Amino acid sequence: MPLLTIHNRQISWTPLLVLGYLFYLLLGAMVFQLLEKQAETHFRDQFQLEKLKFLQNYTCLDRQALEQFVQVLMEAWEKGVNPEGNSTNPSNWDFSNSFFFAGTVVTTIGYGNLSPSTVAGQIFCVFYALFGVPLNLAFLNQLGKGLNAHLITLERWVQKPGRAQVVQTLAVAIFLTTGTLLFLVFPPLVFSYVEGWSYGEGFYFTFITLSTIGFGDYVVGTNPNKHYIPVYRSLTAIWIVFGLAWLALVFNVGADLMEKFLQLKWHKPDLSLAEGATAKLEDEPEQPRIHIPS
Repeated sequence: MPLLTIHNRQISWTPLLVLGYLFYLLLGAMVFQLLEKQAETHFRDQFQLEKLKFLQNYTCLDRQALEQFVQVLMEAWEKGVNPEGNSTNPSNWDFSNSFFFAGTVVTTIGYGNLSPSTVAGQIFCVFYALFGVPLNLAFLNQLGKGLNAHLITLERWVQKPGRAQVVQTLAVAIFLTTGTLLFLVFPPLVFSYVEGWSYGEGFYFTFITLSTIGFGDYVVGTNPNKHYIPVYRSLTAIWIVFGLAWLALVFNVGADLMEKFLQLKWHKPDLSLAEGATAKLEDEPEQPRIHIPS
């Protein structure tokens, strides 16, 4: 376990890591509160104003009837039914959408916009995830090993004497650049075109999805006013799996670099002790060496 040396005393860095972790969470909480709370208040006030305008335009309704209707809309949304459009909207449980949902279950993304509503579906989802999540982890692990093997092959292919560090840096740079283009840069362009999002919204969806955060505020293939090709969400699910493997490997590399940084920082030798030991060795007379013939 890495140790921090302070005044010749070794202290575990784990408490410092815990404090740093908590500090990072507190920092995130303060920044999100600063950025989002005022906007939330604005949207809440605007929604209440829209309800008042609706009641003024439709005097045959009272507030209680409107609140009941809003409740119906909320329940429909929670069941995965989009309140927009009509009953001719595509089903959320056709094969393509079901395939996409199965992918969100085993990858633990869990957007939250769609979930089983029947008891049988909920029970099956539990056992499906129970076996599917470990299977997904094993698959991603093998996929990550394959990507790592390609990195090693690339290093051996271009490796020359005396340039090991340069080659390793080049291989990592190619891996990061290629993955960034395939999984973070180009996909938002596709989603922007198909879904009508801005590029920033597409990039936000891409990263939130591949990092398995999955808020559910942006989900592909859910706009009832758009006509998607049948395999659109299925292809997206396949892209997600490979993107998960790449981003997980990137996160692992980042975690390894952070651990190495901590080990170098905490294991930095005490120079005063090293200098004292060197001086002591210089002061001591050289011991006679005994040669043992073979």
